[in-house]
Amino acid sequence: MNILVCNVGSTSLKFKLYDMPSQEALATARVERVGDRKDAIFHYENTGTGYRVKLEQQDVPSYSAGIRLFVQYLTDLSAPVLDSIEQIDAIGFKTVLAKDYYGVHLLDEAVLAGMDAYMNIAPVHNSCYLEAIRQCRLLLPDTPLIGVFETEFHRSIPPERKLYSLPYEWFEQYGVQRFGYHGASHRYIAESIAQRCGGSAFKLISCHLGGSSSLCAIENGLSIDTSFGFSLQTGVMHANRTGDMDAYIIPFLMDQGLSLQEILQGMDQNGGMLGISGVSNDLRFITEQAGTNERAALAISMFCNDVIRYIGSYYVELSGLDHLVFTGGIGENSDLVRETVCKKLTVLGVDLDDEANRRPPADGIISKPDSAVKVHVIPADEESVVARKTYQYLAESAAQK
Repeated sequence: MNILVCNVGSTSLKFKLYDMPSQEALATARVERVGDRKDAIFHYENTGTGYRVKLEQQDVPSYSAGIRLFVQYLTDLSAPVLDSIEQIDAIGFKTVLAKDYYGVHLLDEAVLAGMDAYMNIAPVHNSCYLEAIRQCRLLLPDTPLIGVFETEFHRSIPPERKLYSLPYEWFEQYGVQRFGYHGASHRYIAESIAQRCGGSAFKLISCHLGGSSSLCAIENGLSIDTSFGFSLQTGVMHANRTGDMDAYIIPFLMDQGLSLQEILQGMDQNGGMLGISGVSNDLRFITEQAGTNERAALAISMFCNDVIRYIGSYYVELSGLDHLVFTGGIGENSDLVRETVCKKLTVLGVDLDDEANRRPPADGIISKPDSAVKVHVIPADEESVVARKTYQYLAESAAQK
């Protein structure tokens, strides 16, 4: 069975085509800087033949454009993976949030309506996922589209950490709570550590750091806390989003003459690393200028401080720590961020191997052998989780017929 996984990020678009149940990846692709009309980057690989393409300075103004670019190469006569896109048996999506829906669901009109109902909670993510889903439906109208919702992994968080200290009726009537996101990534990290350690009895903090960042405290394979809350406008600083902030800043700024729409745009599109650095929302460009640009250096310091604060809090909630994992685009690639964070964590038993951190393996431990806390770099593989969940859903559905 050919299952295509479509992973739609706030600034990126990733694809993996799997043969299931073998879980062999047949083709992979990613588009960086989606929405950029002149500087997007497209990567594609036919994993069977090793055929690779990297296109820079691309015009990818939308997720629909990114999907069309991927499909073009998937059936490219120079190195085709499939003769036709009709050979795709199902498409799995790492969907974010829908009213009344958790777990794995066929993306029918009821589920899409649930996503649309929560558009004001996750406006960027739900809008881009709905765009991608509808584009795939146009391309493959008879192919099942399956959503693997991010919020499922965090349902194990206990109520004392899940609820806000608001009137309890708001939770009962409107469902206001900490939903948590990046569930596929944090689940993959938990499963990876369990495999490496030969069991699930461990205390772990997973740091998914990228254009959108979150941390998750995991005990014995289960999420017990996470930095994302009701919306994705919470937690640590993001590429464009502010993360945690005092809610009363909003009415204050409205009193100064700003409209609500201007404030929300500042929080959601013009804040975060972009807002502080004034340089970019991409940490790579910010790092290049940090030596001469005080605001760029400040953005990096603020981001790292946010990560440190959450790790310290989760260390106490977990009553200790066995493993600290860095994943995601920043977590995997920024030795500066890892070093800055880990050097502040020596009091918790973290002893970073500086040489290993500067030249980390693609997947491995970057702490010293006698470090009380093992520090790992593990490449994110949310797609494999979505592929397995999609295949399992289809197999169970077929068995029930």
